[in-house]
Amino acid sequence: MLKVAAALFVFLGGFAVMVLEIIGARYLAKDFGGSFYIWISQIGVILVALALGYALGGALADRFGRASFLAFPLGVAGLATWFIPWFTPPLIEAIVMRHPLGQGIPPLWQKLDPVLGSTLVFFLPCLVLATLPPYMIRLASRRLEHVGAVSGLIYAASTVGSIAGVFVSGYVLIDFVDVPDIFRATGALTLLLAGVSLALDRWSTGVGVTVSRK
Repeated sequence: MLKVAAALFVFLGGFAVMVLEIIGARYLAKDFGGSFYIWISQIGVILVALALGYALGGALADRFGRASFLAFPLGVAGLATWFIPWFTPPLIEAIVMRHPLGQGIPPLWQKLDPVLGSTLVFFLPCLVLATLPPYMIRLASRRLEHVGAVSGLIYAASTVGSIAGVFVSGYVLIDFVDVPDIFRATGALTLLLAGVSLALDRWSTGVGVTVSRK
């Protein structure tokens, strides 16, 4: 039961990350233009967030070992995502407007401005969501010899969630839902995961990685 719950948990986390990445590129394009640099910046920043989140999630799982620990960071990430339409416009405007009016933006900043915008808006929530797979592997692995199977299941579920996030964002959400509402819905989903992490303690209490004795 714990493995199924953990797999569903990271599926939703992977889904949320890809929604933020795909819709986030569309969101940044309105201020930074629709250039190729927008996608490079968004993909690069999200990959950095994922890499750091995976490392952080593994370290936190070994230190705390309870699903309820995730409630606070997920809550912060959920609120940050929910309020993207309100708190980020001044930040992005500060990046854009620091270039003198009537003068072209230097080529270097045409590349780096979207990186700054993406980092300010999307790095934190994606970092937090990236902690979920390694954390869930630690909680769902009852025996050391099962870690390989569990980690494969968890990362497969997270990746399938990401795939779903890509296609749902590109084929459904962007056509039928306003971008601010997409961010609010993704924030609500992340807040839901914060609540679910508290419930997961019922299954994960006492679960750890142990070496079997034969």
